[in-house]
Amino acid sequence: MPIFVKQKQVIMSNPYIKQFPDLMVGKKVLYVHGFASSGQSGTVSRIREVLPSATVVAPDLPLHPQEALDLLLSTCEAERPDLIIGTSMGGMFAEMLYGYDRIVVNPAFQIGDTMVSHNLVGAQKFQNPRQDGVMDFIVTKSLVKEYKEITRRCFSGVTAEERERRVVGLFGDNDDLVDTFDIFASHYRHAIRFHGEHRMSDKSFMHSVMPVVRWFDDRQEQRERPVVYIDIDALRDSFDKPFSSSQKVYRRLIENYSVYVVAPSASINPSMMGDIAKWVEEFINVPAYNRIVFTNHPRLLYGDYLISTAPDVDFMGTHIPFGSDVFKTWEEILTYFDRLGGQ
Repeated sequence: MPIFVKQKQVIMSNPYIKQFPDLMVGKKVLYVHGFASSGQSGTVSRIREVLPSATVVAPDLPLHPQEALDLLLSTCEAERPDLIIGTSMGGMFAEMLYGYDRIVVNPAFQIGDTMVSHNLVGAQKFQNPRQDGVMDFIVTKSLVKEYKEITRRCFSGVTAEERERRVVGLFGDNDDLVDTFDIFASHYRHAIRFHGEHRMSDKSFMHSVMPVVRWFDDRQEQRERPVVYIDIDALRDSFDKPFSSSQKVYRRLIENYSVYVVAPSASINPSMMGDIAKWVEEFINVPAYNRIVFTNHPRLLYGDYLISTAPDVDFMGTHIPFGSDVFKTWEEILTYFDRLGGQ
């Protein structure tokens, strides 16, 4: 059985990565790596730095899939992870770890076919160092068959709770290696496209995976954050492009608030709802998943803050008029919320 290391934090000098010591505090995160990788991949380093208050468990998976699944099941039994994150092949395995909260990123549910179609049969090298020191391996037809057989067991334990609450699938819209969005969506509710490729970059990890980690942590802690509503017209200009800094501020706000996009309902313009949903998916993406509120009566919204272009709105919370003398730009709105400190 491969040896793996539990590590609290790795310090890296990366100007893009940001730490969130208030997330997953005292919890365990199990990372399941992709094919030909190891527990020392770059994604593991990202998770450890971004979540310094969590313990990250990242085993090297055996080459044979049944041995890999057995190791993961025994690891889950011993470690009882609070969250499992799996990428590519690791996403396929993570789907089968029922009973745990899981994020599957570009899961390779047809990995046997992928090996053949992408010329992965024959002599190969591991992409990252492994605890056992092995650097080379061979993908045989027999091994491909083993992977095809194990993927037939995917989705065998899906329950109503699994489908609705336990699993979120993230799928890169520029993934040229696998595309299992439809397969996943036929079994689970939360299938989300993110802007990225098969291999995650720092940007796609921070903008796509971290919002989902925050959702799971909030739910586990029964944490209720102050609610901020943002009118769609405060996010986009007359050319249908995002206002300067609006995307940056949105991503900052979700660190402390539950943020929703507000737009007119279909009674005003039936075709508008689909257009707005596409715009939000394109420019806000994962942070706004399942967070669009269509209404013609903002006074009925239950929340703490409403950012809109209207000079005056009948809203039960605090109205922030974007474009006014006080809040001319999104940077000024960010300054306002920074002073609030998450309240």
